[in-house]
Amino acid sequence: MTSTATSFLRKGLPLRTSVAENPCATTGKWILATSGLVVGMIHIGGVTRLTQSGLSMTSWSPLGSLPPITQEEWEAEFARYQTFPEWQQRKSMSLSDFKFIYGWEYGHRMLGRFVGLAFCLPWMYFTARGRIPHGYQKKMFGLMAMGGSQGLVGWWMVKSGLGEDRRGDNREIRVRPVRLAAHLSMALATYGALLWTGWDILSLPHKKLPEQVATLSKEAIRHATRLRTGSLALTGLTGLTVASGALVAGNDAGRAYNTWPTMDGEWIPLEMMKLAPWYRNLTENTAAVQWNHRVLGSATATTALLIAAIGLSPNKAALLTPQARKGLYAVGIAATGQFTLGVTTLLYYVPISLGAAHQLGSIVVFTSSLYLAHALRYARPAVLRAARVLPESANNRTPPGVKPA
Repeated sequence: MTSTATSFLRKGLPLRTSVAENPCATTGKWILATSGLVVGMIHIGGVTRLTQSGLSMTSWSPLGSLPPITQEEWEAEFARYQTFPEWQQRKSMSLSDFKFIYGWEYGHRMLGRFVGLAFCLPWMYFTARGRIPHGYQKKMFGLMAMGGSQGLVGWWMVKSGLGEDRRGDNREIRVRPVRLAAHLSMALATYGALLWTGWDILSLPHKKLPEQVATLSKEAIRHATRLRTGSLALTGLTGLTVASGALVAGNDAGRAYNTWPTMDGEWIPLEMMKLAPWYRNLTENTAAVQWNHRVLGSATATTALLIAAIGLSPNKAALLTPQARKGLYAVGIAATGQFTLGVTTLLYYVPISLGAAHQLGSIVVFTSSLYLAHALRYARPAVLRAARVLPESANNRTPPGVKPA
């Protein structure tokens, strides 16, 4: 058996390689650091929403601008805010209160621009140094486009709360829930793309994968393939749950039906289909959006626990790499914690601290499920096909140290 295969069996797939083996490892770490900034952006955005600060800035510039500094500038900005619909419901607000909500929204927008610089400047540096791996420049352009478009989507979202058509609203004026869900979903997609790209670069060279997979038994490959399919499904389900959570937030639906497991004594509230046409209930009905989020959250937690239980069963766990086992533990723990936190947040009427923590918890579940899918990348169909055409493929052999199923 080759030294590479022996390393695979003892340590798992090389998600991290030394700089000597992978001169682009620093590039991968930079991309992962950028993904961490995106998490910060999502968190600040959540707090901005929870503090009802999102409509405090009534104009937008791609490059941004300095905040008001002098008393006269603050008074002028406050007077501008008072000409928009939200003011009709918040006329008791003082200038000091306005400065507080303006600060959150300004910080959120400027952090977004900082994330853009944190991506673009190192990208130019690593390109000049030849540290962007072959075939990854197109992915870099794609990541930049995803991140850059967030500013446009964010302003599109904010404008939905500033229009003259909102002046007659009896409910508290907020951005349109669908636009909030689109903004958060795109941020989550950008974060996931950054994570996957960073992990991919850190695991170069990929040409070792078929050679390593050729050392696995058929049972190990079957087990990994099933779990990979499940992890991808879990990642998609988690993303859908996050989007439904944005609809809950956009309708302030977390402050209704604050009981568990029933919704004020009902398993399916009668108010779920009271709006017409029917499809408005999916995005604008308080009862419906909360019920949907409960169902999706429960399905996500159940799926995660099932995948972890199947993957880590006594007769199967030894068939996996250490990275995959870590991913399974992370998925099970994260999903359990997030489900518990979600119920607690609901029962306590969504205080800012728990609401922000619950949003961060969804990112943890998404990260763990995506990590598991990446750790099982050796079970991709393309890799398996390549492994079977190696001259000395041993797909019918059980590797040393692995007990037969």
